[in-house]
Amino acid sequence: MAKTPLILGVLASGSGRTLQNFIELQAAGHLETRIGVVIASRPGLGVLDKAAAAGLRSFVVDPRTFPSPRLCAERIFSLLDAAAVDLVCLAGWLSLLEVPQAYRARVMNIHPALLPGFGGKGMYGHHVHQGVLDAGCKISGCTVHFVDSTYDTGPIIVQRTCPVLEADSADTLAARVFEEEKLAYPQAIRLFQAGNLRLEGRRVRISRG
Repeated sequence: MAKTPLILGVLASGSGRTLQNFIELQAAGHLETRIGVVIASRPGLGVLDKAAAAGLRSFVVDPRTFPSPRLCAERIFSLLDAAAVDLVCLAGWLSLLEVPQAYRARVMNIHPALLPGFGGKGMYGHHVHQGVLDAGCKISGCTVHFVDSTYDTGPIIVQRTCPVLEADSADTLAARVFEEEKLAYPQAIRLFQAGNLRLEGRRVRISRG
């Protein structure tokens, strides 16, 4: 049975477009969630402005200020625990995150390419889309996956595709991919909320019951 509302924790390192998408879907009744906390990786990011405008509680946890990734992760997950978060959604979070066992299969990320291609350290934003164009791909898209201990290698939950056009630049392709992201991430959240995701090794089994 679905938990309503599902409490989300959102981690971001940029403008907060994905956060804004969640906020708008919630307001329209298309996503039965509540955002318990927003964590930004730097001060002054646009995601903090969007969180403030929506009246959401937010914090800055800058990985550069911690002596180790483990200590940074401890701070992040202490904030998530305090907000009683059910599901953590990485929304353009650019630092490697050490996920504790208690959060296994409770942390998702969205990547603007069809993994396992065009992933890994340094493959984010413009770099991903330019890589797709340079490789001559005819399709691109996005991938929602559970987060493991390395960049972009966790078990895949949902993928959506879009065409790569002859006249595309990295920016025009990015805009088309983001339209798919706006659909894929909520889909993955709803599947999680309904209890329809089962992790078997590196595969995510999706039930429809």
